[in-house]
Amino acid sequence: MRSYLILTMCGLFLIQYFVPSHWLQYVVVGISLLAFIGSAVNADSFPRVLGILMMGIGVIIEFNKGSGLDGISKGILLILPLLCLITLAPLLSLPLRLGGYFETVAFLLRNLLYQPKKLYAGITSTLFLLSPILNLGSVRIINEFLKDLKLPPAMSAKSYLVGFSTSVMWSPYFASVSLVLYYLKVPFNDYIIYGIGLSLLSLFVGNLLFYIWERRHPLCKDSIKEVKLEKGQRNQLIKLILFVLILMTTCLIVESITHWSMVVIVCLFSVIVPLLYGLLTKNWKEVIHQLVDFRDHTVPMMNNEIMLFMSAGLLGYAMKGTEVANQIGSLLTSLAHQSFLLFAIAIMFIVLAVTYIGIHQIAAVGALAMQLNAQDLGISNLALAMLLLLTWSISTALSPFSGLNLMVSRFAGISGIEVGLRSNGLHVSIVAIIGIVVISFIG
Repeated sequence: MRSYLILTMCGLFLIQYFVPSHWLQYVVVGISLLAFIGSAVNADSFPRVLGILMMGIGVIIEFNKGSGLDGISKGILLILPLLCLITLAPLLSLPLRLGGYFETVAFLLRNLLYQPKKLYAGITSTLFLLSPILNLGSVRIINEFLKDLKLPPAMSAKSYLVGFSTSVMWSPYFASVSLVLYYLKVPFNDYIIYGIGLSLLSLFVGNLLFYIWERRHPLCKDSIKEVKLEKGQRNQLIKLILFVLILMTTCLIVESITHWSMVVIVCLFSVIVPLLYGLLTKNWKEVIHQLVDFRDHTVPMMNNEIMLFMSAGLLGYAMKGTEVANQIGSLLTSLAHQSFLLFAIAIMFIVLAVTYIGIHQIAAVGALAMQLNAQDLGISNLALAMLLLLTWSISTALSPFSGLNLMVSRFAGISGIEVGLRSNGLHVSIVAIIGIVVISFIG
């Protein structure tokens, strides 16, 4: 039943986007709240408590502001595109799964086992390529490929976090990019080059630091000849890269022509791509089987995400215009006029402090994106978006409560603090410093 509620919520949102209607908006909000309640019942204990707490605080703030049910509805409608995105985006992996691409990636990584530097580069590059489509599922899949190889915890922690956190800064299929650009009204076409630039910078720094680290902590002294990929496997890898490039390019073209929200475009593509794959391959039996599996297993597993995203989104919206938010906004504006460096450090400190106690980035970054005015700060919307997304990426890696950190700590068998600060603190610090310098020139 929950699956149908969530999928109905997504379907009605897309209809409402193209055919605006006040009564349909209220229907969508009502179904969204039912989906939230259904997810709360089945969510894990910590996300359940945190989600209900954030939702409760958001509702109380809206009533205290005098906006009441209308404010709550607007807050939910504002976060609804992101809920649809995280729900529907996993469908993009269907052609990759049915096309046998994952097996080729697994062979490539296993082939590099006794060459740690190449293996690290392979893991981070693969995550850079797959994470935009598979989200956290990419980390889970890579770990499935490598779990029998018993990689050292430090290598797992470094490679998984560096590879995945890069996508947080550029992929339109991620809530981070979609939310920040959506709130700041920055076209994805204007942002993409800068976002990918920051991501590649993070990837380069991560690989360079691992090269230095591995020389001091050798992981393998054996020398085993690398087995070359067969022609069919090389073709599979090329097709995988082309699939991602074509998908991204098509999204950019559609956005430039239609001026639709990139979130909506990605949601539409998430539905169209599997259907197009079935039409081209005539493999409808497997496609339908995967779609049914998505409905019955993937969607019901999103309890934590639905709860946290909806409650954090409402809380972030409710904070806008409050006394606390106004004071923070005034303080940040004052710092921005004194020094961009102080302003950037303050932004990162606020988000890290909030996410380190378990509150999702959507609430912290979303509230800042809605509260801050780039013109008042003396910078461009693009520079503010880059700073917020860089901060989001850093907090995703460091916060012991982020989905990425929790998953990697479980796979690596070490604590979230070890995964974040100890294994990746230096990488995050260097990327933050370089990123702030670059953004200061752009802004």
